[in-house]
Amino acid sequence: MILGPKKLLQLVKTKKLVEDLDKRELTTPEGAGFDIRLGEVHKLNGGKAFLGISHRETPKIKTVAKYNQNKISSYTIKPGEFVLMSSIETFNIPLDITVNFKPRTTTFRSGLFLRTGNVAPGYHGKVTFAVKNEGPIPVTMELGCRFAHAQFYQVDGGGMQYKGQWQGGRVTTKNREKQI
Repeated sequence: MILGPKKLLQLVKTKKLVEDLDKRELTTPEGAGFDIRLGEVHKLNGGKAFLGISHRETPKIKTVAKYNQNKISSYTIKPGEFVLMSSIETFNIPLDITVNFKPRTTTFRSGLFLRTGNVAPGYHGKVTFAVKNEGPIPVTMELGCRFAHAQFYQVDGGGMQYKGQWQGGRVTTKNREKQI
């Protein structure tokens, strides 16, 4: 079952379900969840990628844009360019909730393909998405813009605590790591 805005706002107040939400989400959320804003843009910057049975390694990254509430700035994604985007918001997910994301329709109407994952029960931190400009034109995004929509689901019977290396919201590994 998808949780609606009234229940979500109650959980924001009582459990800090999502921190640093935009004022708009706190006063007049739309749909059945919260819109997520662009906090940082990262480019892959060398290294290796390895997905093994017991070990993982992700490429090095370079942060190329970062949100500053006192200054409007933007990042332009060129056709064919691939970037990682991190949220402004921080998630504090209890064991009986999981979160899935959908792109806001303006993203795909502009040629951007947003790759998302699941936020597991017990996760704490910012979230990171993959974005590729599949369209023929550059797309400029202001840091702080809404680009994804988070939908929160009740886990019947409760979930298991997230134990993975992405806890806390980091974007990449430092080296090859043993999986938990």
